[in-house]
Amino acid sequence: MCYAIPGNVKSITGDLITVDYFGEERKARNDFYDLQVGDYVYAQGGFVVQKIDERDAEEILDTWKELFFELKETDVKLSRLYNDKPNLDKNFLKIIDRATYGKSISHQEALRLLLSEDPDEIDVLHKTANFIRQKFLGNACCVHGIIEFSNICKSQCAYCGISSSNTTLKRFSLGTDEILGVVADAVKRFGFKGIVLQSGEDPSYKSEDIIGLIKKIRNNSPVFIFLSVGEREEAFYQKAFDAGARAVLFRFETSDSNLYSKLHPHSSLEKRIRYLELFKDIGYIIASGSLIGLPGQKAESVIDDFMFAKDLGCDMYSFGPFIPHPDTPLSGHDAPSAEYVLKALSVLRLIDPYGKILVTTALESLNPQARRMALMGGANSIMLNLTPKDYVNLYDIYPNRATVDVSIENQIADALQLLKSIGRAPTDLGI
Repeated sequence: MCYAIPGNVKSITGDLITVDYFGEERKARNDFYDLQVGDYVYAQGGFVVQKIDERDAEEILDTWKELFFELKETDVKLSRLYNDKPNLDKNFLKIIDRATYGKSISHQEALRLLLSEDPDEIDVLHKTANFIRQKFLGNACCVHGIIEFSNICKSQCAYCGISSSNTTLKRFSLGTDEILGVVADAVKRFGFKGIVLQSGEDPSYKSEDIIGLIKKIRNNSPVFIFLSVGEREEAFYQKAFDAGARAVLFRFETSDSNLYSKLHPHSSLEKRIRYLELFKDIGYIIASGSLIGLPGQKAESVIDDFMFAKDLGCDMYSFGPFIPHPDTPLSGHDAPSAEYVLKALSVLRLIDPYGKILVTTALESLNPQARRMALMGGANSIMLNLTPKDYVNLYDIYPNRATVDVSIENQIADALQLLKSIGRAPTDLGI
């Protein structure tokens, strides 16, 4: 099964096209192909990533058609909202009712939800978040693959296991040919349409090497390219976009400037924000977020981070739990509970009905059922790890990472089984 559905081009206005999927229409930007009305394309992240032959497209659509509507029916059934809790607080219900209509909730209202310890309220919160996700975004679930190509990092983030201060870690850096092989396998063998290239802030991997890699990927494999390579010279990101990259995964980690400085002695929050503004100016799809449960972080700060990310105009949110690494300055602190993080993600869905919310591997590492629980609580994006098995354990940003010992074949099988059971289509239909 492919991780995108081919669609038929219905109209073209400049570089913006309208694509039809079984009667549903979406918009996508076309930067790479000469298209005409009637052509078939794959879109990912709101961009056209591949033009596909009509006969091949119709064959794929024929296999998808019945399943497409089957999944939608299951999703609608599982996301129905009903209140069988007659004694809920009236103020809580007012917030919930307004959110179901897509109306914005305030910082104070979001904090009220996050601080709730009432099991009935939390249950309704999760169900409401799932209802809102289905109402405004449908049943599409982005399935991206991530390749961690270097664990060399010059930064000294106080929570991160690949920090330059961790002298016990064996370092690695994949060569261009190795990365191209992994990408080609992911695209041609497994059908991935979105790939994240992630590394530490590795000074040995020159910017021109990454630019060259992007160009080779675009020439060899039709795929949507995410970059997650940290703070590099500003000109690099324009060149990377020109080469074919279209998204960045770039967390701000916390919107509290004082806390940020304590955790990142090599950088500043102001600098981090400048990068995010640069990405938006260039035209990147932006995925960003912070850590939940950092030592000293209050619930108010979590909501600050959510509001901050929304105000930045993020297209995708990546909020995951802080997990202490034994070889970092924060090793003596505790991780938050999975339940707290799941509750926070549901609050985030009420804050932004339209953004994509990623289920992070870190959350899955806290609880093996967290992926399902998060998807049923408002999330709609997952990532599968494509890093070669000889290296995946060395990308040790936190201990006991989920799926590092699971083959990509089994990761895909598990993900597809889960998505089918809850009515989600493993595809990104555009915007």
